[in-house]
Amino acid sequence: MGHTSLEKIIALQKKTAHIRNLCILAHVDHGKTTLADCLVASNGIISSRLAGKLRYLDSREDEQIRGITMKSSAISLHFATGGVEFLINLIDSPGHVDFSSEVSTAVRLCDGAIVVVDAVEGVCPQTQVVLRQAWLENIRPVLVINKIDRLIAELKLTSQEAYVHLQKILEQVNAVTGTLFTSKVLEERAEKDAGSQSSFTENESGDHVYDWSAGLEETDDSDLYFSPDRGNVVFASAIDGWGFSIHQFAEMYSQKMGIRSSVLLKTLWGDFYLNAKAKKIMKGAQSKGKKPLFVQFILDNIWSMYDAVVTRRDKEKVEKMMTSLGLKVMSRDLRHSDPKVLLSAICSQWLPLSQAVLSMVCEKLPSPAEISAERVEKLMSVGARRFDSLPDKTQELKKAFLDCSADETAPVIVFVSKMFAVDSKALPQNKQRPLTHEEISQRRELARQRHAEKQAANQSAESLASGDAGGDSIPAPAAAGVTDALCAQTEALSVKTTVEEENKEHFVAFARVYSGVVRKGQKVFVLGPKYDPSLALRALPEGCSVSDVLPSIPHMSYCTVDSLYLLMGRELEELDEVPSGNVLGIGGLEDVILKSATISTSPACPPFTPLNFEATPIVRVAVEPKHPSEMPKLVRGMKLLNQADPCAEVLIQETGEHVLVTAGEVHLQRCLDDLRERFAKIEISSSKPIIPFRETVVRPPRVDMVNEDLGKQQKVAVIHQVKEEQSKNPECVQVDSSGLVSLTTPNKMATVGVRAIPLPEQVTCLLEDNVELIRTMEQFNLSVREGKTLDISQKILDNIQDFKVKLESHLQGHKWRNAVDHIWAFGPRRCGPNILLNSIEGYRRPSVWQCLETEKTESSALRDFDNSIASGFQLATLAGPMCEEPLMGVCFSVESWDMKISTPVAQQDSVDEGSQPAELNNEHSEVSPVSSSRSRSKAEAAGSSVDCYGPFSGQLIAAVKEACRYAFQAKPQRLMAAMYTCEIMATAEVLGRVYAVLSKREGRVLQEEMKEGTDMFIIKAVLPVAESFGFADEIRKRTSGLASPQLIFSHWEVIGSDPFWVPTTEEEYLHFGEKADSTNQALKYMNAVRKRKGLYVEEKIVEHAEKQRTLGKNK
Repeated sequence: MGHTSLEKIIALQKKTAHIRNLCILAHVDHGKTTLADCLVASNGIISSRLAGKLRYLDSREDEQIRGITMKSSAISLHFATGGVEFLINLIDSPGHVDFSSEVSTAVRLCDGAIVVVDAVEGVCPQTQVVLRQAWLENIRPVLVINKIDRLIAELKLTSQEAYVHLQKILEQVNAVTGTLFTSKVLEERAEKDAGSQSSFTENESGDHVYDWSAGLEETDDSDLYFSPDRGNVVFASAIDGWGFSIHQFAEMYSQKMGIRSSVLLKTLWGDFYLNAKAKKIMKGAQSKGKKPLFVQFILDNIWSMYDAVVTRRDKEKVEKMMTSLGLKVMSRDLRHSDPKVLLSAICSQWLPLSQAVLSMVCEKLPSPAEISAERVEKLMSVGARRFDSLPDKTQELKKAFLDCSADETAPVIVFVSKMFAVDSKALPQNKQRPLTHEEISQRRELARQRHAEKQAANQSAESLASGDAGGDSIPAPAAAGVTDALCAQTEALSVKTTVEEENKEHFVAFARVYSGVVRKGQKVFVLGPKYDPSLALRALPEGCSVSDVLPSIPHMSYCTVDSLYLLMGRELEELDEVPSGNVLGIGGLEDVILKSATISTSPACPPFTPLNFEATPIVRVAVEPKHPSEMPKLVRGMKLLNQADPCAEVLIQETGEHVLVTAGEVHLQRCLDDLRERFAKIEISSSKPIIPFRETVVRPPRVDMVNEDLGKQQKVAVIHQVKEEQSKNPECVQVDSSGLVSLTTPNKMATVGVRAIPLPEQVTCLLEDNVELIRTMEQFNLSVREGKTLDISQKILDNIQDFKVKLESHLQGHKWRNAVDHIWAFGPRRCGPNILLNSIEGYRRPSVWQCLETEKTESSALRDFDNSIASGFQLATLAGPMCEEPLMGVCFSVESWDMKISTPVAQQDSVDEGSQPAELNNEHSEVSPVSSSRSRSKAEAAGSSVDCYGPFSGQLIAAVKEACRYAFQAKPQRLMAAMYTCEIMATAEVLGRVYAVLSKREGRVLQEEMKEGTDMFIIKAVLPVAESFGFADEIRKRTSGLASPQLIFSHWEVIGSDPFWVPTTEEEYLHFGEKADSTNQALKYMNAVRKRKGLYVEEKIVEHAEKQRTLGKNK
């Protein structure tokens, strides 16, 4: 097919039913970009010979060098089948785990996906991830089993073995899809049956039995699975340019053999064979030892083709095959020394890959008009708000989504999934366009005139030099003037002046139109992720439009669409309008959109649900310019980088460091390169990765570091050690044997008693998973204190109730009795995995679960300075005593709180203390600085609570913070390290080397299994993030590239060793002394963090200070 014109694509954009929006998803190196190349080559954009080598959609230099895709890129293709023309908006996405956020941005804009699986490696970790992402976004997948040539060339399987192997791969893919489907059905069933007893049936003995299978049996899952006879599977070798679905062979053989194609479609895949005598297709090929039809009719032909062309290079057989297939190949391909060239020339004509894949896409994937109601409701339901709870006007927009109409009256709804940076030279308006004939002749004429004037000027100069005193001296300056004018004209004709050639980065929004028509110059509302349509509809006049003068609404802004682009891989084409159902680029939104947003002409439109990012940004580096004067350029560059990358985060720490947070090592390298070369354009130096840790306390251990029981003598020694440490504590701190810390404020007005208790592991995980719910509860409690009301949907309330029930079930036992009802606060940042408990006798404060209380219960009012206790706890959990890292899994129980301050004084200062949360947690601050300073001056005027130690509330905050720190130190302290789960695929011969690298880096192997039908092993391990830098490179070097790991952040894990443990016996000193082989891992990590933060580290810097003497001088 020839190159498609822009006019043709614009015409196809208006036919919504003939549009297909799809992305290519797969594990890294499974052949996505090579497949995309073959599809792009079908439109004549690149040569079919370069498909797979050029990697057209990998437009970045580092993508070409590394050979992996790092960003999602879109291209529009034209495809005709059965007399119908289709527009295919194809998005190629990365497979590397570090760039899985780019996959999320691509999946959101599509209605279907091509899932590519390597025929040798089968289902890999990232394959499962992309199938889950497609499932969560309700998009329909089709399957391409790629690299079948490897089964022939590398594994050297027979066609029969290959068939069994392909069946296993299909089973693996369907197993992943089946798991997702089952979990969804069971969730829906559990929701339906919650609270009702209908799902329970009593058996004869009277026991209750829950029938889980009932929901699965009723639900239809026929469209869910991949099977070649359904037409949603293509077998391919993208590098050799061929692919087929069994439809093609069914058509081919029905003509040759006279069997109906519908019969062949059902029997070409499965346990069927051809009975040559009876001339019938029979079942039971496996039991009778016969060749299945798939092997006999399809695979045998491909195997014999490879055998003749690649293995034996049998020219006669090749020519016979070409004649029987009716193919013609160029003579230079026949003579070529590389047999693969001839193979791809034959196969790309016989079984063209683009034809097989695109016809499957057009037939099996839905058009934008076929969007399901379930998906629309999911997109419109922000956070935990149900679709039913949205305003009526918002619910009416569901019809616009389902219609996908391009009428004038239809509201415009566009979702921007990411912003990507484009060099100003790449924009269509700045590109050098081809000159017209008139412009070429005009330039030619100008060049002639300039040449003539130059000659005239030269002649006049010569005549002057020879001493001729004529009037010829006058034309010289005139000639020069004419030349200048001509130069000016030529410059005016040139496309871009040097002033405009400033290398400025422009941002283009990667978006899709869900309803209406987007036009250039159109005014639209830009809705942020936190925008609430119900608030806006109350505040805005009815029937208002964007052009009216409107009041400001939170998270809503207005802008004009500057330019619209058709995304064509490396190129952009300018458009005037884009109808619904199309993927497009929008220019001029960089000032109003940071990463993603919803654009609409209707204020009733809700913001779309946030994207599901699989990778968590965990790797941090501090960045600074080499020349301090270039700091403003770095700050600007980091802002641009933050906008251009959907996953990267940029922040300034309390220390003033500019920190870049990325998903992994490869992602970090790409971000730093972008910062140097594109956004900041300065030399920068980056620190070693800043590894995050957490601090926690554990139950007293029963064995010491050398795995010996802690006997009575050692316990006595530990008690003496604790007493010695206590003697170092300040006078105002008392620590009893049970770990209760009592601390008095400097002015001796208040004493606080705090105890630290380790939380069970399940509770810590539960708190981590429900951060959003805790934040919602905190906002509700804050609004109640301020006398306001906050509406929370029933679904969130149900989730909070479940959360509370789970907490109660995990906090069992005598010491946790009624603990859940006595929770004072969560921390740090009021929503972290630590708890402050109110164990003060006689003090009943309002519960943190106020949102669940249906009736207003008469609870006692807050004590004065209640907020100071909570603020002190927040500060203590934000930076622990070991190395100033946040705490995790610690419960601080406040057991006593005595105050000797008079009530009016306390009231006076508690007014001042009301400004405290504004300083500590600006997320919930609504206190104006004017009022706080006024109250402070009142307090100072009264001379009441402000003594030489400062305001009393401040003293109490500091006292609680210190009490929490001492209580923490009174228990066995441990560091928690961030852990990656690591999946490595390796062959048997390099397994030993993989294990060596893992053990050297403190990794722990969880399981090892062999992949059926291959010699590959899958090793699952956990590895500390602190040890992961350079891990992938080292594995590749040690195994000569035969193993490559995938690292995904998994969890936090307590490091077993005690960082403060000191060896006492000779054996312990031998194992863990100063010159021992094995180091205390926790101490090593802790000291590294303390050094980086400039804290005191106890270590020997110089061991032997005397001067070294040579033997000669000692004589």
